[in-house]
Amino acid sequence: MEAFGLLVHGFAVLLTWKTLVLMMVGLVLGIFVGVLPGLGGPNGVAILLPLTFTMDPTSAIVMLSCIYWGALFGGAITSILFNIPGEAWSVATTFDGYPMAQQGRAAEALTAAFTSSFIGSLVAVLLITFLAPMISSFALKFGPPEFFAVYLLTFCSFVGLGREAKHKTVISMSLGLLLAGVGMDTVSGQLRMTFGTAELLRGISFLVAVIGLFGISEILLTMEERLALRGHAASISLRVVLGVWKDLPKYWVTLLRSSFIGCWLGITPGGAIAASFMGYNLAKRFAKDPESFGKGRIEGVFAPETAAHASGTAALLPMLALGIPGSGTAAILLGGLMVWGLNPGPLLFVEHKDFVWGLIASMYLGNVVGLVLVLTTVPIFASILRVPFAAVAPMIVVSCAIGAYAIQNAMFDIWLMLGFGVVGYVFKKIGIPLAPLTLALVLGNRAEDAFRLSMIGAGGDLKVFWSNGLVGSITTLAIVLLFWPVLDRLLGHLTWARR
Repeated sequence: MEAFGLLVHGFAVLLTWKTLVLMMVGLVLGIFVGVLPGLGGPNGVAILLPLTFTMDPTSAIVMLSCIYWGALFGGAITSILFNIPGEAWSVATTFDGYPMAQQGRAAEALTAAFTSSFIGSLVAVLLITFLAPMISSFALKFGPPEFFAVYLLTFCSFVGLGREAKHKTVISMSLGLLLAGVGMDTVSGQLRMTFGTAELLRGISFLVAVIGLFGISEILLTMEERLALRGHAASISLRVVLGVWKDLPKYWVTLLRSSFIGCWLGITPGGAIAASFMGYNLAKRFAKDPESFGKGRIEGVFAPETAAHASGTAALLPMLALGIPGSGTAAILLGGLMVWGLNPGPLLFVEHKDFVWGLIASMYLGNVVGLVLVLTTVPIFASILRVPFAAVAPMIVVSCAIGAYAIQNAMFDIWLMLGFGVVGYVFKKIGIPLAPLTLALVLGNRAEDAFRLSMIGAGGDLKVFWSNGLVGSITTLAIVLLFWPVLDRLLGHLTWARR
């Protein structure tokens, strides 16, 4: 009941003109970012994060979360009208969304995409509302060994369960952990890897790295690809919207199944890409006429959009309750919270109740307002795609540079941002994922501190990570997930041998 009262209070706090305006601005910026090819949610949040530094934490996180919701909504516009996935997870939406647009059913496809996105996000927010307090209250029992075990579980699950090549994930994560160690050691006070450079005494700013890795690298890639944008016009009418909503009950099994898949893969590091493809493939598998998929079937839009948005939203659950981000965007939001002096994790629900429940309330309001906004402004945002990229790219680069400089008023950070932009560009070209690097850069110091405090308390005995049932089970699960591909292969061979 206390949680319900705090949620109602969160709604009351948000229902002010100031917050609603920030919400609308965030959604518009997010849709704009989502519509531009190559940007998307993580990049948009990273680039626009410096805009929120002068705001109070609640206003800032409301605006950032709305940028995220808007980017998720906006990605469907490019996929359906132009056959250009705004993000990797929206590839599955093009399979049936673009054929629908070619058949003159673009409005129907967009309505289906926006509606299913709303449903997927709503299910995930309900999950956060009921599970986050339970997880956080359980996590209050954690000490340094338990926290390190949870961080280890996160790193190992990214390696073992991730879809990318394992060695590439390890390379990315190792670089992030290395960069997290630059600067002053928080335990001993010694300087590490500064190479006599005064600017590195304070370490590498997470925000500067993220702006370069996501923003600048995407600009470089898009310049290289020289995208030519041609697509279909769309104008959504009330008749089309009501027609799609009328048919929603026919697809309730698909919507629920995709929501469940998305929530599961959002909480674990499976991610929205795996969720969208899994949702689409399962919808096709269980359909009575699977051959109709890929030819303009509306269920082929419902399934991936629901799963992807449920995954993107559910990734905020471990970030809020345990301080462990479930996606690249959640990692960027985690960094933002730390900039404002808030440490996500179990204590956040105790020390900053109003903030947490205000954030959860903003998820509900942001999705409702976002659905209405995208349904009414599709033609405007679709026309943005016809603006030459040569005119848009310089503005994005300048905004990135201003954001990097504003963090610490240091010219060195702009050069650092450009350096990370080149690193991000090279990593994307050779297929090394950026999410593990981002995760390690955010959590590296915290994981190291938890490990060293555990070792100090236990006199250097690694048995401390199996000293009780809780920490032992988490550590064992982490090791199992790290070697899961090998174990899965062995189980497969044993099953085959028995046959």
